[in-house]
Amino acid sequence: MSTEVSADGRRGLAPWPPVAAALLYPWALRAFHGAAATEGLTLVAGAWLAVAFALPLSCLALALSRAGQRSVATRRLAFAGLAAPPLFVLTGVLAGLLHSPVKDVWPWSVLWIGLGLATALGKSAGTEREPRSWPRLRVAHGVAAVLILLFVAFHLFNHLTGLLGPDAHARLMKLGRVVYRSPFVEPVLVILFLSQVLGGLAMAWRWSARPLDVARAIQVGSGAYLAAFILTHMNSAFVSARMVHHIQTDWAWATGAPDGLLRDAWNIRLVPHYALGAFFVVAHLVCGLRQVLLAHGVRRELVNGLWGAGLAGAAALSAAITAGLCGLRL
Repeated sequence: MSTEVSADGRRGLAPWPPVAAALLYPWALRAFHGAAATEGLTLVAGAWLAVAFALPLSCLALALSRAGQRSVATRRLAFAGLAAPPLFVLTGVLAGLLHSPVKDVWPWSVLWIGLGLATALGKSAGTEREPRSWPRLRVAHGVAAVLILLFVAFHLFNHLTGLLGPDAHARLMKLGRVVYRSPFVEPVLVILFLSQVLGGLAMAWRWSARPLDVARAIQVGSGAYLAAFILTHMNSAFVSARMVHHIQTDWAWATGAPDGLLRDAWNIRLVPHYALGAFFVVAHLVCGLRQVLLAHGVRRELVNGLWGAGLAGAAALSAAITAGLCGLRL
């Protein structure tokens, strides 16, 4: 009897660490802004920004923890917590579009507490179901990814030129927009991205039905993050900027000019949003390539070495892009 009660208690507590990480995330950003506003960009401010990054990333560790391995619902909630940065940006943009008098942190808190209660009070699901392979969906997901990769590679390189200054970024973006903003290409890109979101979430839901190793957890978690990032970015660019406010989605828009990303209380949420977005888009591709190489019989030690190097490269690229967005110039 006591063993059953103890097990039920652990199940009831399991969802709350990722919920706590999501709830604390806005307050870590607020603490960074408070420290930066009063003392400048000191070590204290940097520590708070590090905490803001660590909170969603801790959810990936929670998905791999014993509690995450035991419970499908907890594991899925942890992957949702990993996507807190784009989801919090989406919450803020929607609040602005709706002219909500309530600060966005309060509906954010209600949402996550509700998710925690639903997970804690819901029925326990098994963890050992083999995910359906859905070969056609996986092939379609991969083919669409190859097509999208051309745009993503250009987009990341375009942002990387921000290290040379806004003018260099604008010149390259002007050339790229001749293609990706054309009346034919832009709708195709939108359809491809939305199909990736829908197909990717379906596969992530299936794969998260069983315990995952580190590589697969990063693949599923990065997919969840990118789904939230794509929907958030489309809402910000197409709906908020272009349809409602009629402003250009240029370097000034991306960097929150004139205040910038680091000095503004709202804009600071864009730093983890952008940085983890750049990292996870490369990490997701690297994880997918790892699965392809293993399926074709490439030696596991070599594949894992390439995978680790790819993740390190993703981190370096993300750091460089983020530094440019925050004002560093070469």
